[in-house]
Amino acid sequence: MAHYLVIVESPTKVKTIKKFLGSNYTVMASNGHVRDLPKSQLGIDVEHDYEPKYITIRGKGEILAELRKEVKKADKVYLATDPDREGEAISWHLMHALKLENKKTYRITFNEITKNAVKSSIKNAREIDMNLVDAQQARRALDRVVGYRISPLLWAKVKRGLSAGRVQSVALRIIADREEEINAFIPEEYWSLDACLKVKGERKPLTAKFYGTADEKMTIHSEQEVNQILAELEHEDYYVENVKKGERLKKAPVPFTTSTMQQEASNALNFATQKTMRIAQQLYEGITIKGSGTVGLITYLRTDSTRISEEADALAKSYIAENYGEEYVGSGSTTAKDDKKIQDAHEAIRPTDITRTPAMVKESLSRDQFRLYQLIWKRFVASRMKAAKYETTSVKIGAGKYRFTVAASRIVFEGFRSVYVESGEEKPENNVLLKSLDKDSELSCDHFDKKQHFTQPPAHYTEASLVRKLEELGIGRPSTYAPTISTIIARRYVAKEGKNLYMTEIGEVVNNIMKESFPAIVDVNFTANMEGLLDCVAEGKVEWKSVIENFYPDLEAAVKKAEKELESVKIEDEVTDVICEECGRNMVVKYGPHGKFLACPGFPDCRNTKPYLEKVGVACPKCGKEIVYRKTKKGRRYYGCEGYPECDFMSWQKPSEKKCPKCGGYMLEKGNKLVCADEQCGYVEQKSSDN
Repeated sequence: MAHYLVIVESPTKVKTIKKFLGSNYTVMASNGHVRDLPKSQLGIDVEHDYEPKYITIRGKGEILAELRKEVKKADKVYLATDPDREGEAISWHLMHALKLENKKTYRITFNEITKNAVKSSIKNAREIDMNLVDAQQARRALDRVVGYRISPLLWAKVKRGLSAGRVQSVALRIIADREEEINAFIPEEYWSLDACLKVKGERKPLTAKFYGTADEKMTIHSEQEVNQILAELEHEDYYVENVKKGERLKKAPVPFTTSTMQQEASNALNFATQKTMRIAQQLYEGITIKGSGTVGLITYLRTDSTRISEEADALAKSYIAENYGEEYVGSGSTTAKDDKKIQDAHEAIRPTDITRTPAMVKESLSRDQFRLYQLIWKRFVASRMKAAKYETTSVKIGAGKYRFTVAASRIVFEGFRSVYVESGEEKPENNVLLKSLDKDSELSCDHFDKKQHFTQPPAHYTEASLVRKLEELGIGRPSTYAPTISTIIARRYVAKEGKNLYMTEIGEVVNNIMKESFPAIVDVNFTANMEGLLDCVAEGKVEWKSVIENFYPDLEAAVKKAEKELESVKIEDEVTDVICEECGRNMVVKYGPHGKFLACPGFPDCRNTKPYLEKVGVACPKCGKEIVYRKTKKGRRYYGCEGYPECDFMSWQKPSEKKCPKCGGYMLEKGNKLVCADEQCGYVEQKSSDN
């Protein structure tokens, strides 16, 4: 009887797949990669056509020995690693490590771990796709040369333990640019004006928002302007100018891609990107469900496609018709229109079986597994449903030359919203009074409500909004978002406080070095173009080594130039006037992975260290002591009083010595301007070179 060997990546998949195949199949796991570039050296032979040097990963010898034993017994070997470029490369490495060149060896891929998908993949077995392997080799080689050539420079410049990465450096730059934008932002004052109107015959008042004049929309910039409008409205009559009724459709969302799943799991469930990917991997590989054994609950989790197979689409629509009614079934397919090349054209992320509802599997899942599965299931069901229908009413109210508006909408058909509502979606305004309003309604003004507001700076990046930005810019791929973000947080270049990401002092230093010495690597367009080139390699249009060949000489020249220039500005230990209380020496400023600190120069005899409080040359506005740089527990920098905890002054922006000429309060430096710390005052002036 013929004997076949199927090699997958993960031991969890072994359990799931074994159920679907006969007794003549043996299923084993490689536990991920088996070969890689050596850690101790560059591993890319730049002198000889950029040939990579692969070695067996330490600790994988035993697994490979077990696999070789099974290979000898097998008539055919099926390599069933993940259905993407990295999976293709793992299969290729297995082929070499297990010496399968003269063995009947086939590559199989499945987008979901179900009986039909696995059996169908064996029927449609193919050869390894060397274009996909080469695209992965090119990515690995690019990341290696960037990391191994630039990281030693950071060690020399800032101290040991730092690193640079091709995609992580761009992500850091994006966060740094947003911080600069926020720090330079100057709030602008504006006012809102609401008229509380009485409608004859109605007990409830109607609130109308100020719009402007009959000809144009107006923004009210100051209290003076709002008071002038109020004076002009004092004796005016109020009347309904027009009532517009309409209909609005809100389309069903598209099913999840890796990026949108990470964003929604962050917003709705408060999951970090890495946690989302870890749990999605468990749902994909297989969960033991009571009564069903080990079952793969979702399709492959690394995808930027919104496509759904015809079979899954048909099953979803029949499920919706049966459980919600024919009128809820969407017409056509819901996919995102996108000009971008979709990598490895998978399906979107969806449940493998739509009839396996979250409630049915809840007992078999952990709380987090259940919440993510429920999110994926609901989103997929919603994507196959009809749009939600709203009835909208918009009323324009006249008062002299000015106009006020009232708008409301109510749902007349729930559509997909009966299953799924996206996090952060605003509830429609439902003003019951609008039903009875028409041109004959008699209105009178009861009172006005005026409020001062200030424009807000751009929001700090969260993991979700950073993933969205990276995807928009075409940087990285579905598999790279989570490791990129977790790396810059783990290196302490970025601090995560609540959901927000903030630059740390060490992150600022690294980003400045990268911008100064390696502008191409942190250039957003350059990195996006590089992704485009890797896509061309995957399509067989570009030879992979030519990508490295065109990139490496420029990198090498930049490294050599930086080595000369950076040596001249290498940080020396700065001697301070702080005396070490243990041995009496003057303490020096050192740089550690978390930033600057004070250390005794007598190390290792004296190991005394202290936090470094760097003075900024400005007196505390509260108590007159010195303002110093301080850091939150997570490493985000702020300005505080050296007298803390007695004085609790703190500011995210640097305070200025100059007092506000308008209110006498203290001022803050924002970019090239000085701004009064009191938003109500709103005084702004250009920063002179003396400030």
